[in-house]
Amino acid sequence: MAACGGDSESQADNEPEGDFPVKVTVAKFPTEQSLAQTSQLILGVENVGEEPLPELAFTIATVSGDADASEQGGADGSFKIRVDQEGLANPNRPVWILENKFPRLIDPETDKPEPAPAGLSGGIRAQTNTFGFGALEPGDERQVVWELTAVQAGTYTVNYRVAAGLDGNAVAVTGDGGEVKGEFVVTITNKPPRASIDDDGKVVTGR
Repeated sequence: MAACGGDSESQADNEPEGDFPVKVTVAKFPTEQSLAQTSQLILGVENVGEEPLPELAFTIATVSGDADASEQGGADGSFKIRVDQEGLANPNRPVWILENKFPRLIDPETDKPEPAPAGLSGGIRAQTNTFGFGALEPGDERQVVWELTAVQAGTYTVNYRVAAGLDGNAVAVTGDGGEVKGEFVVTITNKPPRASIDDDGKVVTGR
């Protein structure tokens, strides 16, 4: 971890300063889910500026109900909530479990997740709750998918913010110079999804 700190400082020195215009092209996540149901969170971003984004990054946080993330404090994990209850050894409680080898980029030709990497997901970064996917050239679009399995019933708000870098120098902005962010308000019921077998022998789930 000490080595990571040194690397982070040098990366910040190399990250250009400025605003980088982007457009969110896709933002999908089912707003009604069931326990044990696996769903896809998909975010897509296009670089509509004239300069490459140093790194396309997403910061994601989950909070209970419709509260703002800053009101409850951030959990250590994008798809967890923080429960400040006396006696808890770990205040971070998962709402969704991120499936192994995710997030992944979506192949634009097949519209499906790219093959699983040999190691960790390419999106994993050292910053808490942040996923990075490399530089994005002007005019290019990149879509990313997270596969998530619901494990805690209730209503939750998933907040996402798009960044143009990992160190704060490069800032992603909308066409009018605003923050690039959004949210999903999701209700997870405590009823497991119905399951059946389709003609291809695959398990199909539904409400």
